[in-house]
Amino acid sequence: MKVPNHVAIILDGNGRWAKAKGMPRTYGHIKGCENLEKICSIAKELGVKYLTVYAFSTENWKRSKEEVDGLMKLFRNYMKKCIKISAENKMRVKVIGDPTAFDKDLQQKIRELEEYSSQYDELHFQIALNYGSRDEIRRAMQHMAEDVKKGILLPETITEDTVSSYLDTGGLPDPDLLIRTSGEERLSNFLMWQLAYTEFYFTDVPWPDFDKPEFEKAIDKFNHRERRYGGVKEESHV
Repeated sequence: MKVPNHVAIILDGNGRWAKAKGMPRTYGHIKGCENLEKICSIAKELGVKYLTVYAFSTENWKRSKEEVDGLMKLFRNYMKKCIKISAENKMRVKVIGDPTAFDKDLQQKIRELEEYSSQYDELHFQIALNYGSRDEIRRAMQHMAEDVKKGILLPETITEDTVSSYLDTGGLPDPDLLIRTSGEERLSNFLMWQLAYTEFYFTDVPWPDFDKPEFEKAIDKFNHRERRYGGVKEESHV
């Protein structure tokens, strides 16, 4: 089985999963977070080298104060716990998105986790927090404009690789496979530049129930896809 080098996952369905069990949405997020810990280990076991997950979007601030407050508390606990997880999996962790909207203590926990885990490289784990692809591209364009103004960057030298290098994922390979759980079939403002030639896999399974067999099923589907990158398959003349 050929394992994709980089897998991106939209973690969807925590709230609906909890509601179906008669529990509050925050319970679903807690279970979803616990499952993320398992999936990191599973990804490494399967041979995935890069794992990027969509945990909190720039639009998620619109949710109820109770839910947002619960998520912030969960993120604080997870950042602390993730130091242990990174050591167990020899996993380098990077938060993509704009962390400046978070409280100072959470920003500090993010920095501590990234600094601690920088010693590892067996699995590269990116968590998208306060992330939106349009916002990412906007910020990248602002930085590019600043560098053009300073003379660091010449407009005529800008290539697709240049743009990629200014994104939050600069230096990382584009995802080979995108998985979205819980039945929705859209990108929801996630990695729109990076997913240009990525294979998509949608499943009705909610995130808290997404386990190793489901992960392997997604990879199996990936193996039955033919990636042409805009080209045409050579026809056999035998």
